[in-house]
Amino acid sequence: MNLPIVDQDRKFDVRALPAAGLASSLERQRLQLHIAQMAGDAAALFAANLLADYLYLGVPYLIKHSFAYVTLPAQLLLPLFLTISLHNGTYSLESLKDWKVAAYRVFAALAISAALLNFVIFFVRLKADFSHTTFVITLVFAGVAMIGLRRMAGAFVRRRWGPSPVNVLVIDDGGPLFELQHAFRAKASDQGLSPALDDPHALDHFARCVRNMDQVIVSCPPERRAAWAKVLKGSGVHGEVLSESMREIGALGVIRRDEIDSTTLLVSAGPLGLRARATKRLLDIAASLAALTVALPILAVAAAAIKLEDGGPILFRQRRIGRRNQLFSIYKLRTMKVERSDGDGNRSASKSDDRVTRIGRFLRRTSIDELPQLFNVLKGDMSLVGPRPHAIGSLAGEKLFWEVDQRYWQRHSLRPGLTGLAQIRGFRGATDREVDLTSRLQSDLEYINGWTIWRDVRILFATTTVLLHDRAF
Repeated sequence: MNLPIVDQDRKFDVRALPAAGLASSLERQRLQLHIAQMAGDAAALFAANLLADYLYLGVPYLIKHSFAYVTLPAQLLLPLFLTISLHNGTYSLESLKDWKVAAYRVFAALAISAALLNFVIFFVRLKADFSHTTFVITLVFAGVAMIGLRRMAGAFVRRRWGPSPVNVLVIDDGGPLFELQHAFRAKASDQGLSPALDDPHALDHFARCVRNMDQVIVSCPPERRAAWAKVLKGSGVHGEVLSESMREIGALGVIRRDEIDSTTLLVSAGPLGLRARATKRLLDIAASLAALTVALPILAVAAAAIKLEDGGPILFRQRRIGRRNQLFSIYKLRTMKVERSDGDGNRSASKSDDRVTRIGRFLRRTSIDELPQLFNVLKGDMSLVGPRPHAIGSLAGEKLFWEVDQRYWQRHSLRPGLTGLAQIRGFRGATDREVDLTSRLQSDLEYINGWTIWRDVRILFATTTVLLHDRAF
């Protein structure tokens, strides 16, 4: 992809940018930096503890006692400090943007954790045999070191990522012109970007353009704002439309941008924050690896049965609509005759479908044909729990899914799932009527709006009770 204008302050070379997106993910790099900061804070706390003991109690004290005994204050303080830091934004985007904000939050976290530790020692009567003087000196040294690390992190961010630690894309679609520093810019007409809600390929192209973007701002005429808002809502990114307040697009808030002397309407935001997505991803990886360990013998037997029946390929790949409305290839065990496989999903399988093979009918009825999607989960195309991905040509009655309800695109703000809320409620199988889609869509949107990791766990356990079902054709 070759977008024409990139802010030179960011020092990006357009021609060198990867085809999968405009830039590498700063979110991933921010997470790595936060983890490094946590490790640095832990090291600073233990080093401060040792230095305080050395200055106040001397070398003989350090030689006489073990490392665990000497560093007891740091051991007790560290878990409290990290817990409070994670909640007060010490490791956050705002702290990366301004080292003074980071310094204030580090000071607050140290002060609160020290107060809590003293509270616990006093009321629980914990036998914490360490000098209060060295404890205070440890706090001072640790605070100075941690604030110094924040200044170094600020310099690192500016040197590696430029003046801003976020990726912002501005799309000009014929609306008011404005200049926003340190942002990517793309002219919609030149790059084939449009809010085409009836074209999955256009939405897939848009998804690839906004991949790894933290914020997307669209400037467009009034008559296109509602359509852009719907596209942004399904993209799973922080999306804004340059506009005056308009109720019809369901703005989440009005954002004043002093640097361009304009206001934008926040019309979309990723449904999950960084920590929530990391937690969900860890569950996906751990559970899918465990499931594959159990499923590999079953997959081997099923693969042999498919091969013996007609000699055709074992796997069936189909293009489906995934996260941010981006297309991906889903893996399934092949259950239909090779010459009659439906790559676009234009025809839903029925109970007496003559395309399905004998072994395929058994694999569908037991959901074994879905097991290869565990590899999609490991790749990151899918999640264990989420809205089920659909083929481009899927019909509800006589209409394409998005023709029934344009909120359909919003269900793709999360990774699609191997199972989901709709599936455990019994909304599975063919969509012969429009209501078959709307029931699923309502469940999918309910899941996205009310996500918790415990809900994912409950859905996974509930799925084990519906693996065998009468609507698996």
